[in-house]
Amino acid sequence: MTTRLVVKIGSSSLTSAEGGLNHESVAYFASEIAHLRRSGCEVLLVTSGAVAAGFRSIGYQVRPKLLHEKQAAAAVGQALLMQAYQEAFSSHGLTAAQILLTRTDFRSRRAMNNAVMTVEELLRQGVIPIFNENDTVSVDELKFGDNDTLSALVANLLKASRLIVITDIDGLYSSDPRHNPDAERYRLVEEITPEIYAIAGGAGTAVGTGGMRSKIDAAKIATRGGVPVFIGRVIESGDLLLAAQGEGKGTYFATTLSSMPVKKQWLGFMSTPLGSLIVDAGAEEALVHGGHSLLPVGVKEVQGSFHAGDVVEVLGPEGKLLGRGIVNYDDTQLRGILGLPGKEVFERLGEEIHRLEVIHRDEWITLA
Repeated sequence: MTTRLVVKIGSSSLTSAEGGLNHESVAYFASEIAHLRRSGCEVLLVTSGAVAAGFRSIGYQVRPKLLHEKQAAAAVGQALLMQAYQEAFSSHGLTAAQILLTRTDFRSRRAMNNAVMTVEELLRQGVIPIFNENDTVSVDELKFGDNDTLSALVANLLKASRLIVITDIDGLYSSDPRHNPDAERYRLVEEITPEIYAIAGGAGTAVGTGGMRSKIDAAKIATRGGVPVFIGRVIESGDLLLAAQGEGKGTYFATTLSSMPVKKQWLGFMSTPLGSLIVDAGAEEALVHGGHSLLPVGVKEVQGSFHAGDVVEVLGPEGKLLGRGIVNYDDTQLRGILGLPGKEVFERLGEEIHRLEVIHRDEWITLA
């Protein structure tokens, strides 16, 4: 069976200290990916660098901060970035394809399915799909964490064997190794706990937008979808293959979960919740640990405006996010039956009710 890898390369790995595109770096990564291909792997590339590659060409002296300036730089830089990749891959007899996505694309299950079919065909034809956020037209995407989240969504959607996130530090440390020489590197993380988040750093580099925390966020999304993750450095010949083989210079994030159905991926990580439900402790236990549906009797508060068929978040009695689900009631209906047992719900709503469950377990994903 062919190993399918998603490789994510950030801005700091592709650009010079001044911010322009480093063609030697692009050529190096193309060579590493070509090596993976020769070893029998399918490779999907998620790349950052459009803004960083374009801002000097457009005339800015430093990386722009205003949204319209970033979008203008991305419009120039994306063309430069793809040209560099095409030239680098062609020297290895490979062809690259550009796929620009926004968060809106992931919110549409139809668009997701179309994207999957397109990418599968590209892979069958031996083409390397190169994903990037469509920074030129998207507002929210520039806040995505240097494409880290995008790489996790792509890895889950295309059922990758591993997500490899390349960064400028060799993994997750107990503290910042740039300031603490006694910091210890985590070789393997079995579970992403609050303690792991607590030690993840904040800011990235001057040319990137992501830090270690955004990479931990991506690892959490990917591992919940059944995709193990590597976060670390790839700087020497053969490093990318070592990362794929479990011997890389970084930290591995394990998962015991199987591949998540596309519907669950969409529900958990790509949909847009239109409201929130606060539930009691009994409902929390039933949803998170019991595998049961959510009933009106367990709902204590409704927030927001939504209709039956919309996605809502569910919060525990202390405000902790438990998960998301597709709700079977309008918000006005639900407010009228809060905390009521099934018999009273039927008596109050009569023919208006189509099913008792507020959220059926098949339309639910736990995120706690």
